[in-house]
Amino acid sequence: MSSVKEFIKRQVRSKSECMKSSSIIQSIRKLIKKRKKLSFFGGVFLFIIFISTINSFFSTDTPVYMTAVVRRGDIEDTVLASGLVRPYRLVAVGARVTGRVVAMHVTPGEIVQEGDLLAEIDSTDQENDLKRKKSVLSNAQARLAEQESYLKQAQETLKRQEDMIREHAISRVNFDDAVVQVKIREAQVAQLQEQVAQARIDVDSAEVNLSYTRVTAPAKGTVLATVVEEGQNINASQSAPTIVILGDLSKMTIKAQISEADILKVRAGQPLYFKVLGNSQRRYEGKLETVEPAPESIRMDESINPGIGTSSSLSSLAVYYNGLIHVNNEDNFLRTYMTAQMHIILDSAKNVLLVPSDALHDETQERKAWVQVLVGANKVVKKQVVVGINNRVMAEIVSGLDEGDTVIIGSRDGLQTASTRLQIEREM
Repeated sequence: MSSVKEFIKRQVRSKSECMKSSSIIQSIRKLIKKRKKLSFFGGVFLFIIFISTINSFFSTDTPVYMTAVVRRGDIEDTVLASGLVRPYRLVAVGARVTGRVVAMHVTPGEIVQEGDLLAEIDSTDQENDLKRKKSVLSNAQARLAEQESYLKQAQETLKRQEDMIREHAISRVNFDDAVVQVKIREAQVAQLQEQVAQARIDVDSAEVNLSYTRVTAPAKGTVLATVVEEGQNINASQSAPTIVILGDLSKMTIKAQISEADILKVRAGQPLYFKVLGNSQRRYEGKLETVEPAPESIRMDESINPGIGTSSSLSSLAVYYNGLIHVNNEDNFLRTYMTAQMHIILDSAKNVLLVPSDALHDETQERKAWVQVLVGANKVVKKQVVVGINNRVMAEIVSGLDEGDTVIIGSRDGLQTASTRLQIEREM
């Protein structure tokens, strides 16, 4: 019995030892796997460090420059402005009578001559009024003729009375009555003459009003727009409603808006050129005719038009001054209300040395600046130059550089390394 118990104990002990051995083996396997992973990542890390060290050992610290070659060319310093193209003469043809539009005789685009019929307004009221005025005139003329005949008779009677009174054939009373009759007839004739004259004025006015029903062109031009349609009623009691808009397209005017930042740079008579958005290849030459002394916003000034604007509203507006330019348009290429981009020339030079403005450093009021000239592969020489025209894109070099020199306008990395800075030489 004791031997059996001993056997069971040995079996149990053997089984537990096997389980311990198995767990130990699994732990050892996990440890080996972890070490393999650590060894792999460690090798990658060491490889990266090795490559970086090699690159840093063999790399150079010479930057890649952005350069430009000094060349000859033309340069301009200009003020930019934009404006609308308008006809030199723009006329709004209005109606001066009230009524219904019975006919429109033109369409947009037609060229009309002075006196051409543009539109007709119903003339019934004006015709009737003219008839009434003519009738009044006729009656006044008839009464005047009658009184003139009475005056003539009275004058003849007075003449006979004068002869008879000299012969003492009539009394003085009869002679005085004849004199009074002449004066009465003369007064009546004078009154009727005034009535006839007034009636003639009324007839003339009625004829003018009748003529207003036929709207005609005041001058030669092109029909730019028709504002009303046939059958439309118009009211001219307070203002003349516009019927047709005419423009003389043979000459155009541009009202360019010049910023207050540039207004002190420009003056009348300066040369300029402009292009329109419809054809940026065509360049028009001209000169600045006039510069208006005040911006259009002055109309909103509270002191001029109370209630329209305030000082605070004006201060929030951008200030622009109008500059006027006239240009011939014989080929009718320019259209009404085209947008013109204008360049007012402040200064210009031809066939001069030019560099990009970015190449200039520490520019002074005496028109001097420093530039960096690239000599060879990586040698930089700093030179002082005298600057002429500078339009912030290109700059004229009066002295200090030669044609063909290479100037630095920047570097790709934006910084100069220490070894390169040691190679900069300054020339005074």
